[in-house]
Parts: sequence; C-alpha cells; structure tokens
Amino acid sequence: MRPLRACSAVAALAAVALLATACAGTPGSDAPTSSRTPNEVSTPPIADGVSEVEVAWLDGGRAIAVLTWGSSSCAPTLGDVAKIDKGIRVTLAASGEKACTDDLAPRALMVPVPEGVDVAADVEVEIVHGQRTDTADLEALAEAPQGQTDYQPSAGWFDDDGIVLLTWGSGSCPPIVDDVQTTDAAATVTFQDIDRPCTMDMAPRLTPLAVPEGRADGAFELTLVGGGLDGKLAVVG
Repeated sequence: MRPLRACSAVAALAAVALLATACAGTPGSDAPTSSRTPNEVSTPPIADGVSEVEVAWLDGGRAIAVLTWGSSSCAPTLGDVAKIDKGIRVTLAASGEKACTDDLAPRALMVPVPEGVDVAADVEVEIVHGQRTDTADLEALAEAPQGQTDYQPSAGWFDDDGIVLLTWGSGSCPPIVDDVQTTDAAATVTFQDIDRPCTMDMAPRLTPLAVPEGRADGAFELTLVGGGLDGKLAVVG
C-alpha cells in the first residue's frame, strides 16, 4: 500500500488520534487544528480537498477503508463503487460543505467490496476524486469472507504506522479514543465510556489509529478496552 503520501501525514495523525471520531462524520464534532508547522513540506491539496489517499482491508474482506487527508469538516463521501478488471474503482464525492476548516485530518470512509472481486488475490484500488485518479494496492487475503458481516470489530493496516479500526454500534455515539499504548507486536486502545443517550442503530464506525512503533514482520494484535468494546483482534494487511 504505497499511494501518494505527504511527509506530514504521520505527525498529523498522531495529533488528531484522540479526535479521530470526526472521521466517522459525527455531527457537531469540534474540528481539530492542524499540527503542521510553517516549515513542513506537504503535498499540495488537490481536487475536493483530498491531499492523500490510502486503503485498508476491513470486515474480513467484505469492505475496505479509503482514507483521505484534508479538512476534518469536509470529508468526502462515497459517490460510486464498481468492480473493474484490475480490482475496484471508488469514486469520491465532495462533502457539500461550502466552508472547510484549515486542518489536516485523516478521514476514513467504508466502502463495500463489489461482488466478483477476488480478495484472495492482490487487489488494485482506483480512487477517483475530482479531476484526479490515484491508485493503491491491497495485498491478497488468506481467504475470502463467508456470508454477511458478523458485526465484530476488525482492523487493517493502511500504512506502516497507521491502522484503521472498524467497530459497529450507535451512529450517534462513535468511539472516542482516550489512549493508545503500542509495542512492536501489539497495541492497547482505551476508549472513553459513553454516558449520554445513543440511537439504537447498528452503524459502522471507522477510527484511524497512529502506531508510532510501526509495523514489524509477523502478527499484530489490538486490545480494545472500555467504551463497551472490550476484546482482542488481529490487524490485517
């Protein structure tokens, strides 16, 4: 997975890790401020406020996450997804917001894998945003998913030092990361407990996580603590 990158991406992700739930499109979330300094070099913004694109497997190969970097208040939405000869084409649509905050945040979008895509082989993802098209690669999964989702948490690498976590639950109460502790083979993610009323729906919530230790060879395990999400899971990719 080596798509277009900005050298400030890791710093920005670390700065907004505790505010990453903005990527799930939570209404009324406070927008984080940019962690960039005037001397940092970054990739110039491109169409629809997207400055970088990366991808990750989710839900056992039933879906992928498309991550973009840009204004936290103007995250792109899914315009279309289709199977193509090389893999998957994802068309992003502008958020529709007329005014956007001047920050650099990771925005994660869940995209269903079209029927007929062989996830047990390497998959190329073509991302169309505005007048520009980028590509990113996904390594083959060990096996294809069977049946519908089981609504269990899953996670995938989108870069050597970044993971996107999928959880299921109330769309009005997305997880809020309180702390992330990492080693070279595992990370413990602690969430805040939700103490407000939540809608009774079952929605996908995507949370990007910074992993400063980086990805090493071998398995990597996430331990989720708090927020009603307690459990362990392996990171794919």
